[in-house]
Amino acid sequence: MRIYIVGIGPGDFSMMTLQASAALEKCDTIIGYNVYVDLIKNYFPDKEYITTPMKKEVERCRLCFENAAKGKKTAIICSGDAGVYGMAAPMYELLDEYKDTELFVVPGITAASSGAALLGAPLNHDFCVISLSDLLTPWEAIEKRIRAAINGDFAIAIYNPSSHKRKDYLKKACEIMLESGAKGTRACGYVRNIGRDNTKTHVCTLEQLKDEEVDMFTTVFIGNSMSVIKDGKLITKRGYSI
Repeated sequence: MRIYIVGIGPGDFSMMTLQASAALEKCDTIIGYNVYVDLIKNYFPDKEYITTPMKKEVERCRLCFENAAKGKKTAIICSGDAGVYGMAAPMYELLDEYKDTELFVVPGITAASSGAALLGAPLNHDFCVISLSDLLTPWEAIEKRIRAAINGDFAIAIYNPSSHKRKDYLKKACEIMLESGAKGTRACGYVRNIGRDNTKTHVCTLEQLKDEEVDMFTTVFIGNSMSVIKDGKLITKRGYSI
């Protein structure tokens, strides 16, 4: 039996890939975090839906295997791309417990690329993606990665920059970048609600970003030392002679 692990993109149906849509059309049951399921229900109204809340990711994966074992064509969905902070890895980690199952990962447009498109071209040279969520990763490891990214002069896409319990994490990250040698004038920006209602984009300097209020639905972009803000867009130069 085959289970589809589907990245549905940032939320708007127009930003879901044709491959993802076709995979979901094939399925009897779609399983996912309730917020993500709500984004697609209207487009696939004849499906059975099973949801679990946040912090129930492993249970969600097991439900997927168990549902498929009943003979139902099953998909588990993730926002963005299933292999970028998504369910692809835990599904593969559990695979040894569920024999005779084939996993098929369907890629989606992740927040780094969809948000970058709205801001201009912030990731047009070497870049990295760092999540500020410390639910599964110790803050010490996150801080180490932030410092390494600045020392390597990478452009950075930051996921999960803030939450109710982590209101000051973006501020802390910006301070670490400044301590690690990034100038306060470094070009930055962020996008809130990518591909959903009330999308908001904003560009600023690193020093200004430190005091911005963001949430879990925001993706933050830190330019490298050569990035610029031009006509309201954040651009990381590729290196061409122009």
